[in-house]
Amino acid sequence: MEKPDQYIVSARKYRPSTFGSVVGQKALTQTLKNAVSSGRLAQAYLFCGPRGVGKTSCARIFAKRINCQNPTADGESCGECPSCKAIERGFSFNIIELDAASNNSVDDIRELTEQVKIPPQEGKYRVFIIDEVHMLSSQAFNAFLKTLEEPPSYVVFILATTEKHKVIPTILSRCQIYDFKRITIDDMTRHLAYVASQEGIEAEQEALAIIAQKADGAMRDALSIFDQVAASSGGHVTYERTIASLNVLDYGYYFRLTECFRHGNVPEALLIYKEVRDAGFDSYFFLNGLASHVRDLMVASDASTVPLLEVGEEIGKKYVELAQSMPLQWYYNAMRILNDADVEYRTSGNKQLLVELALIRLCGQATLQNVQQTQSPAQSAQSSSQPQPQTPRPAQASAQSAAPAQPAQTKLSPHPVAGYRPAVRPSATPRAPRVGGSPSTFRLTRATQPDAEEAGDKKEPPSDRPQHRNKKIEKDSFFQAWHQFGEDHSEYKLLITAMRVGEVRALSATQFGIVVASQAQAQAFENDIPHLTQYLRDKLENDDITVVTVQGATVERKRKLMPAEMVKKVVEENHLIGELLKDIDAELR
Repeated sequence: MEKPDQYIVSARKYRPSTFGSVVGQKALTQTLKNAVSSGRLAQAYLFCGPRGVGKTSCARIFAKRINCQNPTADGESCGECPSCKAIERGFSFNIIELDAASNNSVDDIRELTEQVKIPPQEGKYRVFIIDEVHMLSSQAFNAFLKTLEEPPSYVVFILATTEKHKVIPTILSRCQIYDFKRITIDDMTRHLAYVASQEGIEAEQEALAIIAQKADGAMRDALSIFDQVAASSGGHVTYERTIASLNVLDYGYYFRLTECFRHGNVPEALLIYKEVRDAGFDSYFFLNGLASHVRDLMVASDASTVPLLEVGEEIGKKYVELAQSMPLQWYYNAMRILNDADVEYRTSGNKQLLVELALIRLCGQATLQNVQQTQSPAQSAQSSSQPQPQTPRPAQASAQSAAPAQPAQTKLSPHPVAGYRPAVRPSATPRAPRVGGSPSTFRLTRATQPDAEEAGDKKEPPSDRPQHRNKKIEKDSFFQAWHQFGEDHSEYKLLITAMRVGEVRALSATQFGIVVASQAQAQAFENDIPHLTQYLRDKLENDDITVVTVQGATVERKRKLMPAEMVKKVVEENHLIGELLKDIDAELR
């Protein structure tokens, strides 16, 4: 009975043995080939870069090539001479490999320097490959310096490391440095397809792209993952089996969510998030994946940045097609929302609610874009002419929090208040309707004015056109309408509470602010403010009215004095009472 061939993992079986078989490092391998062909060999080389990109493999190929007796015309080793065969079988005494991760002491380096003195028995050079050289101790580095600087003419050192910054400068200055780059997804996908064809495995291109993306630029990792998926799928690597085997969140979830964002469909977005959680995916993993998805959509929206996409060809086409359906400003706002959620995730007490709020805000952003696109040219001009308060930067926010407390006021201030900045950008038109509402039910009171060129010769009587309302705002009428809103719209509980507890500020003749304690409080009812704005416009007959939130300093509460402290304070403020107490020999307690 014949013994079956021993199984060899793909990472070892398809390890490159020539410069041409190295994946994704064409410029670097060509430089090494030219150096050997021209006889310009340095005494020491440093190969640095991420894991699994071919550093050690290139070191072995380089050592094999400089000792080859019959190199080919294209600068590769022949593989037939005694030196090449000895190296391939691992019996060559001209190549000495040292793993500095486990041999990093001074004694290990001294033993290596003793071997340097022995000339090659066959071939021209003895090559010393030191892997993970950054793991050497400082004493070992110092013991190695002299040998590295002036080795014998027949010695070549090749140092390999994943962390070049940990190698001391005196070592770096004695080496030629070659930086290996991360292998691109396209290069890995092509190589995986080659391996699959050699192994007789059917593999879908999209599945191989997922494996390449999971490998994060390391070819060795990609081959290991490929073996895992091939074993679990029975030799037929499909996209569905790949994402199931690797526990990868399918792109389909993210594309479905994008459609929800486009149409402001909050219920569907929350149901998709529930599907993700029911499938066993962590919420933080989902949040980061969604942020990467939005980033890829933004990149795909411009033809010049499409090459920045790190996805498969088919998925890339879907990104380019879908990216055109959303305005560029939406991507900027969406990435800011997701970044804020990422920062707050670690400290949040209810992480599920945090992610759901982020999804709701993303749906609201699309609805807001739709509302703003329907406003008239006159409204757009007015919005651009009014000064737009900016969201405070971190330095400004800290300065505001340190500002002295402002006493509560019950009357309108005629001018903007120092120390207060709007927490939400004002708009001349109402924002998105409440979550769950339909954009079509939101009525704008200012009609769109047709352009003179579009109207042509046809002119309508001026009396038929809605007039812009700008009635003067009286203080009493304003407060009456302000309080009446709470009685007529009890469903806006958070907004009404803020209107009653906080104070109202007149930021300009037509702009009013609700003082809130924090940005989070303002975001809680930002979708309700457009309804308040429209209500005030109708009641006061002024279409220029806008309502925003302004963040104020927290009022410091005074500590209640104890009875003895209160008597002591009275005595300090009135010396006559103090003298009286002294005359009667009273004791303060």
